[in-house]
Amino acid sequence: MRTARIFPIVILMLCFTGTARAQFLMDMIDTTTEMGKGMISMYMKYDALRFSGYIQPQFQMAQSRGAQSYAGGNFPAASDNRFTLRRGRIRVDYERYNKQDMPVVQFAFQFDGTERGVNIRDFYGRFFETKFNLFSLVGGMFARPFGYEVNLSSADRETPERGRMSQILMRTERDLGAMVSFEPRRKDHPLRFLKIDVGAFNGQGLTATTDFDSHKDFIGRIAIKPRKIKGTKSQLSGGVSVLYGGMQQFTKQIRTMGTTGGKPAFMIDSSVSNVGKIAPRHYYGADVQWKISNGEGKGFTQFRAEYLRGRQTATALTTETPGVIPVEADGRLQPLYIRNFDGAYLYYIQNLGSIKHQAVLKYDWYDPNTKAKGKDIGAPGAGLTPADIRYNTVGIGYLYYANEHLKFMVYYDWVTNESTELDGYKDDLKDNVLTCRMQYRF
Repeated sequence: MRTARIFPIVILMLCFTGTARAQFLMDMIDTTTEMGKGMISMYMKYDALRFSGYIQPQFQMAQSRGAQSYAGGNFPAASDNRFTLRRGRIRVDYERYNKQDMPVVQFAFQFDGTERGVNIRDFYGRFFETKFNLFSLVGGMFARPFGYEVNLSSADRETPERGRMSQILMRTERDLGAMVSFEPRRKDHPLRFLKIDVGAFNGQGLTATTDFDSHKDFIGRIAIKPRKIKGTKSQLSGGVSVLYGGMQQFTKQIRTMGTTGGKPAFMIDSSVSNVGKIAPRHYYGADVQWKISNGEGKGFTQFRAEYLRGRQTATALTTETPGVIPVEADGRLQPLYIRNFDGAYLYYIQNLGSIKHQAVLKYDWYDPNTKAKGKDIGAPGAGLTPADIRYNTVGIGYLYYANEHLKFMVYYDWVTNESTELDGYKDDLKDNVLTCRMQYRF
């Protein structure tokens, strides 16, 4: 009984301690006894198990009560400030390597726990071929291989949240699917700088509990890993991405942009033949990152940019991909709206004479309907709604890295929307947000 209690304690100590401490504990084990042999066996089995995580408690102040926001969600109707636990992540990774120190298999499980509940974020397995050490296959729930910001961890990002465009088009970032990757793992391979991901996904991401149609999204990305620019202290990286998918039209009511009386308006198509067709969700993007060294111990100057455009199918009041078949409160199918969109973000990140101090300036925009502008939105008979309004956001922040486990952030978002003829949106909304955050990481 006592042995059964000791085993898990020793294994946990081995998992969470460093190499030197683990070796010290190993030296203490008497391998001539059955108990010692059992401990050695368990250590060899679980040595590939790794734990990591972080929590992000924060305080926020909005410009008005009930502000609608993409800085961590909308504020309650009677509140303009709040304490929240934005993210609380625990991740478990299991990895095995062969005799050539090349990865063979990986398993990852990550969940997010906040005051709002607990949700799965990642749950996947990855197999690495070991003959050429070029390809891998992953299946399960994992981040969509699209763009740079979507795949940049929230623990590493210099801003509290991803841009409005990333949040709307790639809500929750993850999806269920399978992906094949080309990524040379040998240091002497001539294409070691190249990474290519190609996968098929359900399309709804974590907004749905199951796939509601048979159509899958194809997502592909070709990326160049950071490459040093000859004769400089800088490095450059970038990539191009494509998402080619859609959703089944369960309704015959389809809205697409056209003109009425020379003005932009949604045109109604009620053909019975619309039912069963695939409404488009097509995204095309390109991104680039430039990192310049400021000298030893002084950090870096960084520039990042990403641009997306394409076509998105959603509903009248939102351009988010539906997680379920859209229906009205009375059970009638909602009409689908097909819009052309574009958006981008630009980052300027500067260390302030030290790796501990960092300033960030960011500009992003998202135009959900590039064929409708300003006063066109709200015009009689146009069918345009708040979902068609363009937003621009300028963010400025300061980060202090106390040590490898603790980070402080102060960040302010200036959000502006275009003026329209819609009630409540004729002027700029009072939806600026100040975020003060601590991050603990292990």
